[in-house]
Amino acid sequence: MIFLRSLIFWLLVSMMTVPVGILLALFILFPLSARFFTVKLWWMAFMWLARHVVGVEMRVEGRENIPSKPVLVLSKHESAWETVGLQSIFVPAVFVLKKELLKIPFFGWGLAALRMIAIDRNAGRKALQQMLEQGRNRLDSGIWVIVFPEGTRVPLGEQARYKSGAAYLAHKTGSPVLPVAHNAGDVWRRKAFRIYPGVITVSIGPLIVTQGLKDTQLNAAVENWIEAEMRRIAPHRYPAVAKQENGDTF
Repeated sequence: MIFLRSLIFWLLVSMMTVPVGILLALFILFPLSARFFTVKLWWMAFMWLARHVVGVEMRVEGRENIPSKPVLVLSKHESAWETVGLQSIFVPAVFVLKKELLKIPFFGWGLAALRMIAIDRNAGRKALQQMLEQGRNRLDSGIWVIVFPEGTRVPLGEQARYKSGAAYLAHKTGSPVLPVAHNAGDVWRRKAFRIYPGVITVSIGPLIVTQGLKDTQLNAAVENWIEAEMRRIAPHRYPAVAKQENGDTF
C-alpha cells in the first residue's frame, strides 16, 4: 500500500510540476511577486497531496521565534520534503543551491524564474561572492534566504560538517540567523521512492544575532542548537544519547 500511495503521489506531483515550470518560465516578464504566487499554489497542492495521499503532516514548533522581517534561515537537510515544506513557513523564500539544478527541464526552469541563489560549487571564492551578492539582494527585497549548511542531504541519525558559507553570508549581510531542525527523514527518506505516513516536526530556534560573532563562532552556535534539537525531536535516532539520559551504561 505504501508503494502504491507513493507512486500516485509522485505521478500527481510530476503532473503539476510540468505546467507550473512552463508557466514560471513564461512569467519571467511578470513581477517576481506573480511568480511567487504561482509557486505558492504549487507548494500548497504539494502539501495537500502529501497529507491526503501519503499521510504526511507537518507540526511546527517555535513559530514565535520567527521575526517580522525576512532573515537567513539555516536548516537541517535530510530529504526532498524540506525544500517544499519550509516554503510554507517562510513566505516568500529562495534556497541556496547548486547551479546544475537549473538545467533540469521544467523543475529547473521554475527555480531560475524564482531567482534561486544558484552557485558553482567548484568556483571557490567566486562562489562565495556569488552567494553574497545574490543573498544580500534577496534579503533586501524582503525574501527569506534558506541555506542547508551541511550542503547535502544527510542520512538518518548522521551529521555532516557544517560549512562556513552560510556564516560568511550572515556576517557580510549582517542578517540574524534562524536555525531550524526537523525530522523529515523519518518518513521521507533520503533518495527513497517510498514515503511513509507520519508527522514531521519542524522546530524553529531562537534568533541568533550575528553582530560580534566570528564566522566560526556563528557556525558553532548554529550547529550546536540544530544538533541538540535533533536529539530532542528524534531521540530514537541517537540511541547512545537516550541511554545516557536514562542512566544506562555501555
